[in-house]
Amino acid sequence: MTDDWLSLSDAAKLLGVHPSTIRLWSDKGALPVHKTQGGHRRYKRGEILLWAESNSRSGEDALEPEGMMQEVVKNVRMQISEGRLQEESWYQKLDDEARSQYRMSARSLFQGLMNYMLTNGEEAENEAYAIGYEYASRARRYQLSYVDAAKAFLFFRDTLVESVVKVYTEANVPSKKATEMYTRMHTFTDDILISLLETYSKLENANH
Repeated sequence: MTDDWLSLSDAAKLLGVHPSTIRLWSDKGALPVHKTQGGHRRYKRGEILLWAESNSRSGEDALEPEGMMQEVVKNVRMQISEGRLQEESWYQKLDDEARSQYRMSARSLFQGLMNYMLTNGEEAENEAYAIGYEYASRARRYQLSYVDAAKAFLFFRDTLVESVVKVYTEANVPSKKATEMYTRMHTFTDDILISLLETYSKLENANH
């Protein structure tokens, strides 16, 4: 009985967590997993029970920022690819090259946030300034107003926040831990927005 093979959903039921949590733990190497020739995840009941017994701290430690942020980025890419950008007024003003640049700029925001979470905020001020500068200079290059520059940043920021909420909810992250994450995220992204507006103003004044 203990050598029964379980699917990902079966393992999730056994441990009482969401399937996305099992997938995350497996990909991080925190949970013993076997792959079929077709690439499907399979679990041995005995190994899962033993893991649960030795890791009775509710799995909270397995939900490290790195793994969670990787899940978030996947979710963000999915949302952006669903065409939400096409509805944005600032995006409609851009040509194909500029649109490509803005889609790439989303990556710098996600990467910056990931670095911020993994380094416990070290160098956060420099990181926030650099990302804000990038968004401001790109907006100036493509002749967007400072309002549109802010709208572009907030679009990517809000998409990111929505994805974090979704991933953390599905992974059953304790509310205290999730609240701490949201607070740190908003602090970091607020600093980026301030840097964006300050940089845009300086670039505009420099051209007068």
